[in-house]
Amino acid sequence: MALFITSLNSGSNGNCYYIGNHSEAVLIDAGISCRETEKRMKRLGLSMNIVKAIFVSHEHSDHITGICGLSKKYQLPVYITDSTLNSSGLPIDKKLVHPFQSQQKISIGSLSITPFVKFHDASDPHSFMVSGDKINIGIFTDIGSPCKNVISHFKKCHAAFLEANYCENMLMNGKYPLFLKNRISGDQGHLSNAQALRLFLEHKGKQLSHLILSHLSKNNNRPELVDKMFNENAGNVKIVVASRYEETPLFYIGSTRPEVKKYDRANQLQLSLF
Repeated sequence: MALFITSLNSGSNGNCYYIGNHSEAVLIDAGISCRETEKRMKRLGLSMNIVKAIFVSHEHSDHITGICGLSKKYQLPVYITDSTLNSSGLPIDKKLVHPFQSQQKISIGSLSITPFVKFHDASDPHSFMVSGDKINIGIFTDIGSPCKNVISHFKKCHAAFLEANYCENMLMNGKYPLFLKNRISGDQGHLSNAQALRLFLEHKGKQLSHLILSHLSKNNNRPELVDKMFNENAGNVKIVVASRYEETPLFYIGSTRPEVKKYDRANQLQLSLF
């Protein structure tokens, strides 16, 4: 058995991550429109019919823009803390709102989702571990510093979406005002390339097969820089840099080393599983 994962979009213009198996799936955040989410999933051969819930990490607009449209159209439950819901102002149908608490495991079919507190400048920010059939997928973005929660969960991952938001030199030598540079690089901001690499090198488990580097800054980072930096230290781990403009391929994560499921954009190859 395996879990299937993809980043549908990753960056300050929208974040949305898909994790699922043959019969059910969840979205972690929905920061792109309903139409764009559907379009990108269709290109990967994925069906919205098996998406059973949306989990919300925090209230910033690049993580919640598509939630109302998706939730209303597909009657999807939205798992969100009370504080995040109040801060977001999202007009979600009350019957679809499911509050959660940190470390409270939530079952979605055979999937288990564990939320845990992280450091970020939001009202009640959480990261998530999605597990199924003894496979663990971590979603670690929008993190000011890698706290004990992040480290302990990262060690257990077979695959992870890990923030590599900015190059320290590019940020400090760039045109952003000082207060914004301090916000981004502070303990409640975002992970730098160097912080993400250190977390990877010091805490990756032997079972880790895929690292999807996520939430890259448009102005303070470059995909080719991140790709080179991590691939020089990757070992047997597949390094993928998520795009802010399109979906990644669909990756199969299993107990043995998986392969990437390729797809043809022109022909919109449909996976037989879905």
